Amino acid sequence: MRALSGVFVMNKTLSDDIDGILALQGIGWFMRKAISLATVTLSIKEYEEQRDDSTSVTHIDIEQTATGGIGGTTELRILDWTERHHSDNLFGELLGKSRWRKLEEIGGDDAEFLATGWLDEVKETGLVESYVVSDDNGWTARQIWGFEEFEEARYYTRHVVVKKDDTVKKAKLVYNFIKSQDKD
Repeated sequence: MRALSGVFVMNKTLSDDIDGILALQGIGWFMRKAISLATVTLSIKEYEEQRDDSTSVTHIDIEQTATGGIGGTTELRILDWTERHHSDNLFGELLGKSRWRKLEEIGGDDAEFLATGWLDEVKETGLVESYVVSDDNGWTARQIWGFEEFEEARYYTRHVVVKKDDTVKKAKLVYNFIKSQDKD
């Protein structure tokens, strides 16, 4: 997790169906069907920023693209648990925050789903926790990112919990590693 830079493609066979999550987030039927047919690629660059007070903070910049004419998006995550606004072409206006999280620190109603299945290495490196609130559609999303093993192979995975009113939807998104990210 401390060297996440690379290109990853969603593995639709190992990932859970996200149609229910997308519907809860206000995405229309036609766009949901297009997303289900698209190939989703994440180009991730992880790096440390040195701050004036001699500390550093992790940045994870993600360029997400999808085939089929679906507009891509850029996620600029700074792992300091500070809320930041983000305007997303699919999800609208969002307020989100991200941080490093130890496995034993993952709590709440969805802790079992969010904290189960990770490789032992996360006990040392930690996981990424992300929390997003939709200003436009009234949902929240909590994600935990790390690595899991499926079919004796290691995969980058996101556990996602989306809530709106009394409705809760959960999914695992699993990604194949394609290549290392080019160095700048």
